[in-house]
Amino acid sequence: MDLILSKPSEVIKLLCARLRTERLTQQMTQAEVAARAGIGVNTLSNLEAGRNVAFDSVVRVAMVLGRLEELESLFKPKLDSLDDIARYENSLRRQRIKKKTQNA
Repeated sequence: MDLILSKPSEVIKLLCARLRTERLTQQMTQAEVAARAGIGVNTLSNLEAGRNVAFDSVVRVAMVLGRLEELESLFKPKLDSLDDIARYENSLRRQRIKKKTQNA
């Protein structure tokens, strides 16, 4: 499935289905995953159903299921040129983004 043209709700539905499938493939119950992740069974159930849960819970479940590599690449910078690398290194220093002024 190409996620580029998907709505956020469609992406969530797909990822939650994949999460549930991964858990079942590893032959783990919701209770087992929840206990190992240090979250409640209801939290895991909500996650698999696509309801709002803390991102911390997503990370914990990914760790239990051995899927941290996918999360590690989530917001990895795209460094395709030397200019990209220089821009990235400069952005590592703390800075504030100035609000755009409106010319009225």
